[in-house]
Amino acid sequence: MPRSVLIVEDEAIIRTSLREFLSDEGYQVADAGTVAAALTLARQRDFQVAICDVQLPDGDGLMLLRRLQQLNPSISGLIITAYATVENAVEAFKSGAFDYLVKPVIFDDLANKLNRLFQYRELSLENQALRRELARHFEGDEIVGSSRAIIAVQQALRRAAVTNSNVLLAGESGTGKELFARTLHKWGPKQNEQFVAVNCATQPTELLEGQLFGAKAGTVPGTKGELTAILSQATTGTVYLDEVALLPLSTQDKLLRAIEFQEFTPLGSSEPRRTHARIVAATTRDLVKEVAEGRFQEDLFYRLDGVKIRIPALRDRLDDVPELVEFFVSKHSRAMGQKATGATSETIRLLMSNPWKGNVRQLDNALERAVMMCDGTQIRPDDLPPDLRGDEQPLPDTDDLRSALRHYERLHILRVLRQWPEKREAAKRLKLGLSSLYRKIEELGIDL
Repeated sequence: MPRSVLIVEDEAIIRTSLREFLSDEGYQVADAGTVAAALTLARQRDFQVAICDVQLPDGDGLMLLRRLQQLNPSISGLIITAYATVENAVEAFKSGAFDYLVKPVIFDDLANKLNRLFQYRELSLENQALRRELARHFEGDEIVGSSRAIIAVQQALRRAAVTNSNVLLAGESGTGKELFARTLHKWGPKQNEQFVAVNCATQPTELLEGQLFGAKAGTVPGTKGELTAILSQATTGTVYLDEVALLPLSTQDKLLRAIEFQEFTPLGSSEPRRTHARIVAATTRDLVKEVAEGRFQEDLFYRLDGVKIRIPALRDRLDDVPELVEFFVSKHSRAMGQKATGATSETIRLLMSNPWKGNVRQLDNALERAVMMCDGTQIRPDDLPPDLRGDEQPLPDTDDLRSALRHYERLHILRVLRQWPEKREAAKRLKLGLSSLYRKIEELGIDL
């Protein structure tokens, strides 16, 4: 695969000499003199490496590198600076640069650093592929992702797993808290014992307490026979309490006693029973606020909050989107007998620009639908749900037909340009002349 490089340098002589040198070395090279021009090129095609000057006429090269990595998470960066200082080097590395070059650029130095960078990329991609292949053997029960946020969570899980402490998982709905709870259990010394999950938000109080603490026959309306307590069923394993903030106060009292004294009394019985299960609780709510407003017992909060692990929202771990996409596409393709194996770069960029209010669960559902709609091996933007493509944009708040038509025209041209970034092809699809398309872009204020 040809090695592609984007050069962003405002001095024409330097830009031209770098382009000619790298072209002679066998690289596919494109160049730009401004931040705006560089972003336009990055939206039209994928580059493996960006070489960015720090000082640009319309912005900062470090900021540009961060924006390029948002468009294409796999792009690597080299920074050009006029001053070789420790501070400049630190700033470059913080912005995600692999290395930096000092002006005047020495071609041999550039060639060596590019060779090292591509060797590193190849090893990194091979490592990621091996990790993904290994993860496929676990039928979806493995944490997917290698972002800093997820690595930090995994480290916290490993430290907590070897203890018998109760753990509180906090995070938004759809972040996969039960998966993290199961991983915590699997990494612990009691992995061969039971893992039992209970949703505290979906059942009547009596039935919930009957499941947790057990109940004599006839004690809980609508049930037949005796209910076995989950706290007993788990033996020395793990009881996972989802949405623990929604436990009724009376149930909280009983749970607190079970944690403090390792015993509980089944409903309809006077004989206490022992429990040695570990409690892993999860919540989407702020338990400190719930305590302050009297909806959650303070003593129970402190019992659960001893080891607290926050599960990041998907928007805070966007670097994991490409891995998650490949994982979910592979999973759903196997389940449906489809041939999709991945997604196009344009699709990945579109997915990474989404706010993901429903987090990983929303991404999973969107990709399940996309696999169903996909005709080839790569998921394209048109295969995604309309709300992710941005097709369902509201019309302007006006009765003026001209304004509404202008608004729709702008959205339609934007959609076609997203799918076909090359202007000549986009004009052909829109059945416009190339000059007419450029005129429309200017008239409608379309920002490319």
